[in-house]
Amino acid sequence: MSMTLAEVAQQLQVANKKVRLIYAFNGTGKTRLSRAFNQLISPKGDGDEAMPSVLADKRMLYYSAFTEDLFYWDNDLGRDSEPKLKIQPNVFTKWVLEEQGQDQSIITTFQRYTSDKLTPHFGTDFSSVSFSFERGNDAPEPHVKISKGEESNFIWSVFNALLEQVIAELNISEVADRSTDVFNNLDYVFVDDPVSSLDENHLIELAVNLAGLIKSSESGLKFVITTHSPLFYNVLFNELNAKTCYMLESFEDGSYALTEKQGDSNKSFSYHLHLLQTIEQAIADRRVERFHFTLLRNLYEKTAGFLGYPKWSELLPDDKQLYYGRIINFTSHSTLSNEAVAQPSPAESATVKLLLDHLKNSHAFWQPQSA
Repeated sequence: MSMTLAEVAQQLQVANKKVRLIYAFNGTGKTRLSRAFNQLISPKGDGDEAMPSVLADKRMLYYSAFTEDLFYWDNDLGRDSEPKLKIQPNVFTKWVLEEQGQDQSIITTFQRYTSDKLTPHFGTDFSSVSFSFERGNDAPEPHVKISKGEESNFIWSVFNALLEQVIAELNISEVADRSTDVFNNLDYVFVDDPVSSLDENHLIELAVNLAGLIKSSESGLKFVITTHSPLFYNVLFNELNAKTCYMLESFEDGSYALTEKQGDSNKSFSYHLHLLQTIEQAIADRRVERFHFTLLRNLYEKTAGFLGYPKWSELLPDDKQLYYGRIINFTSHSTLSNEAVAQPSPAESATVKLLLDHLKNSHAFWQPQSA
């Protein structure tokens, strides 16, 4: 069903789970959804970074591209010697850095994701941070311009320090026993795609650590997590239990759909599953056409590549590999004019079903359990 982003946000709000995990392609509208969700939860402002109200008024804490925009480089172009990452203050960064002095926690987390030799150095007023690289010899690098991936790790480390403290405080059930009351109104944490510049190892580590933090939360705090990364999605899917999973889609008319999914990306929205489902639907509807041989060959190729077979034809039935291989090649690649007919023969349609069933049954495709 086509919806506006505001309606998608409403659908997320009513989901009765601790975690809402959303997959979407880049450019679909994940960051815009975070803003729409914040407008729904805190309708008085345009977003955390723009809202003038104090921290205690916040009902939602979120990490997104807008969070990353709070950090920008002063590259010292005049002298080309002392690049600094500038920090645009907002209520969250000021609270973490200035009021709570979480700079050492941020450094520790950052070095865990990168290297213990790469060290951030905060300015005295926390308006900037520079980086040095200690090699363990007499040639340290005092002013380093870090990579985009390292920059993303650093910004996440700032947010992580805040999130750790939020969860720890709200886990204290008696409000009077908490060391601060500034988080008492928080209901949601929205994490929008924190892994855009990370390699796979750091992506997995961040996902595992985030899942650990979420599992440690006992206060009723709810989490919405969006990502374009199937790997990040899958790690969180496997680490978290109390979750609802979705795929966010956008359409040319500007509308959206939020579809609930069961299973990780391999069972929910990978391309090979789309191929599989397309062919299955054509068989069920008795509408197999010649192009389905091309899709079938593509599915065999992807399965062979995943399983390590040098040739996709090696997945075909052993007794007729050459025969079926020629049928697929001929029907998917033929350029002869007398073959340019969409409708295959009944025997060819039966071959599509036979070879699809063989691939599913012989090469470990997941099968739903019968009731």
